[in-house]
Amino acid sequence: MSPLSTSISRTAASISKRTLRWSWALAAAFLAAAMPSAAKAPVVEDADKKQVTVASSERIVSLNGSVTEILFALGAGDRVVGCDSSSTYPVHVLKTLPSVGYQYQLNAEGILSLKPTLAVGKENVKPPQVIEQLRMAGVTVLLLKEPLNFKDAKRRLLKIGKAVGADKTAAELVKKMDGDLKKLKAEIETRKEKPKPRVLFMYLRGPQTAFVMGKKTAADAMIRAVGAVNAAEALKGVKPMTAEAVLAARPDVYLLFIAGLQSIGGVEGLLKLPALAHTPAGKNKRVVSIDGLYFTGFGPRSGEAALDLFRAVHGTKGHTVVKRRKVKTLKEKETESSADAPKS
Repeated sequence: MSPLSTSISRTAASISKRTLRWSWALAAAFLAAAMPSAAKAPVVEDADKKQVTVASSERIVSLNGSVTEILFALGAGDRVVGCDSSSTYPVHVLKTLPSVGYQYQLNAEGILSLKPTLAVGKENVKPPQVIEQLRMAGVTVLLLKEPLNFKDAKRRLLKIGKAVGADKTAAELVKKMDGDLKKLKAEIETRKEKPKPRVLFMYLRGPQTAFVMGKKTAADAMIRAVGAVNAAEALKGVKPMTAEAVLAARPDVYLLFIAGLQSIGGVEGLLKLPALAHTPAGKNKRVVSIDGLYFTGFGPRSGEAALDLFRAVHGTKGHTVVKRRKVKTLKEKETESSADAPKS
C-alpha cells in the first residue's frame, strides 16, 4: 500500500471513530430528553441536624399523632401502614391501621412486622433502643423537633412534605396556615385595648392526675398566641396542680382537653376539685374544653385551632367546647373546585 493510501485509510478510520462517538453522545442526549429522569431521593434535616436520605416512602409508620395528621393532610395516607396510639386524627386511623403502641413505649418487633421503609416521629420517642433497631434493620428513621410555635410547625410540615414527595401540598397547607394566622392577628388587634384574660390549662385524667402547664409547653405557646396570658406563666414545664397554685394563678378561664374534663364529671365535677370554685374562672364557670391534638398538636389545623381558641376565650361565657375541624388535602380541594365549577 502506498504512503498516500495509508494516510487516507488512517484519516477515514479517525473520522469513523469520531462519528461513532458523536452518534453515541447524541443518542444518550436524546434518551435523556425523551425519558423522565429518575427522581433523586429527598434529603431532610432531622432534629439532630443530621441529613437523612429518604430512599423510599412507600410504606410509612407514624410514631406521633401530629405526624399522622400531617401525612394524611399531605395526601400520603394511603402509604401509612401503621401509627402510634396518639394518632386520633383522622378519626378513622386507629380503627383501620395497625397500632405500634404509644410513642414513648414503642416495640421494634411490632413496627418491623409492618415492613416499613420509613418511620417518622418526634425527637424524644422512646425507648431509644427501638430506634436503633429500626435503623439497623434498614428502615429510614426521621425524627423531628416538636414545634412550640407556628414557625417551627410550618418548618416541620415542609420537611415531612419533602420526605414523602409532597412539597406542593405542604406549601399549600403552610399558605392556608398563614392565612388563618393573618385573620387571628386582625382579631387580636380589635381587642388590644381590653385586658388579656388569664387562662389556666389543666391536664386531668381523673381527680388523682392533675397537672398545669407553664412556660416551654405547647399549651403555653397557644395561649399566648391567641392574645391571652398563661396563668401558670411563673412555672416552667409541666407541674403538679395544687390548690395553692390555682388560687395564686387567679385564672379567668379554665382550659382543658375534652377527654380530661369528661374524666372528672364535666364542669360540675371540675369545680368540686380543691380551690377551683373560688377563682374568677370558677365563680363564673368559665371553662373551655378542646380536642387535645387540635389544641397542642401544631399540625395542619393549628391556625384554625388558634382562631377557634381565640373566639372561645375572648368571646364566650360559661362552658365552651371547641370542636376540631377536618383538614382537607389539596386533592380534595381540587375535586371540590371541579364539582363547583359551572357546567357548560
